Amino acid sequence: MPMTEPRPDIWIADDDRGVRFVLAEALRDAGLPVREFGSGEEVREALRDARPSLVLTDVRMPGEGGLALLSALKAQGIGPVIVMSAYTDVATTAAAYRAGAVDYLAKPFDLDQAVAAVQRALTDAPIAQAPAPASTATHALLGESPAMREVFRLIGRVAASDLNVLITGETGTGKELVARALHDESARRDKPFVALNTAAIPSELLESELFGHEAGAFTGATRRHAGRFEQAEGGTLFLDEIGDMPLALQTRLLRVLAGGEFYRVGGRELIRCNVRIIAATHQDLDTRVASGHFRADLKHRLDVVRIELPPLRERRTDVPLLAQHFLAAAARELKLPPKRFSRAALKAIAQRDFPGNVRELENLCRRLAVIAPGVEILPADLGTTTAAATANGWTEGLREWAVQALADGEVDIHTRAREALDHTLLQVALETHEGHRQHAAAALGVGRNTLTRKLGASRTRRPSKP
Repeated sequence: MPMTEPRPDIWIADDDRGVRFVLAEALRDAGLPVREFGSGEEVREALRDARPSLVLTDVRMPGEGGLALLSALKAQGIGPVIVMSAYTDVATTAAAYRAGAVDYLAKPFDLDQAVAAVQRALTDAPIAQAPAPASTATHALLGESPAMREVFRLIGRVAASDLNVLITGETGTGKELVARALHDESARRDKPFVALNTAAIPSELLESELFGHEAGAFTGATRRHAGRFEQAEGGTLFLDEIGDMPLALQTRLLRVLAGGEFYRVGGRELIRCNVRIIAATHQDLDTRVASGHFRADLKHRLDVVRIELPPLRERRTDVPLLAQHFLAAAARELKLPPKRFSRAALKAIAQRDFPGNVRELENLCRRLAVIAPGVEILPADLGTTTAAATANGWTEGLREWAVQALADGEVDIHTRAREALDHTLLQVALETHEGHRQHAAAALGVGRNTLTRKLGASRTRRPSKP
């Protein structure tokens, strides 16, 4: 009779008896034999007499934690290993994948997905590798919502690779923070991280910023300039707002990504580069490709792995955590006495939409750290930071200017004041939304055509201050 292959033996290590029970039952229902352990030490004891086909381990357990157990298992060539945790963050997920985990399950997880992950890991059966050096980086990315846990899982999974990553999301969602986390958790962490907002550089200067130039390449080029590719050699180049890059430069960037080499502007020396590209955009690149504003082949080069950041309104459960973090950080940075939110104030903040996303929430907390009168921030204080206190300040200044202007016999002060108001609001809105006119117009409550018309008028006839 032909011998039948023995069934794989699955080991579950988790100090939560309930988690062990439901997961073990689900795996047994799928036809897999399971052994349960309440700690890493129990697993090590059992290893003296048997070897598992796959291990699922929790991160936080009394005594030896799951990551230490994972490293020990991989060092002995035992695996694959799947890590589980209710405390999902960038550092933990990245450490798990770096140590050799084949998957990361964020609790609470769907049992069908957990069983599928086990079956997939058994089928793939990766070869055990020695753990990679640990990272000591700390990350500003915070969140406990399911959407952010998935972001952290993706960062942890792809950080150690050299794949290009495209980060998408609305303005203010933290795309550069994701890029920095990917760099800090990669093997390139000791090399430069260089960032460039391609929408903030005039198109005629962007080529020089990216690739550098030789002395005399154009008027004003008095000496050789190393571009961002050279500055980021061996490390990571983060290209923000890549969707706004001019088509001509898209062609040059594509050549660099395809061949790993380029010329400085006005140069003849071929320069080879070893740079990982992480790009970000708030735009829909598929739509930009369809309209002819973005090259399809460049999109495919950049969009190897995509990480989509959710807007703050889709992760409201994270708002209290973020608000308390930003308030404490502002107090430390500005050397102010620490303040705290009342429960009612946190609830009120969580109900706001924050069209400027995390950046807008951070700015609100900085204002509260300075303006809120008491140690405890109340719901009424949220209004004074934006409506009463701020309005009283600028309207009082306007009143003083009007009194002096009328006393001096000046004329047409209403027109001058209105022009100054328009100019100030337009500039601040554009700065807040990084030059994106549609977003700036929406924040001001005007149409984009209205904003464009007023912006053109203010540039043609820049008003004096009232």
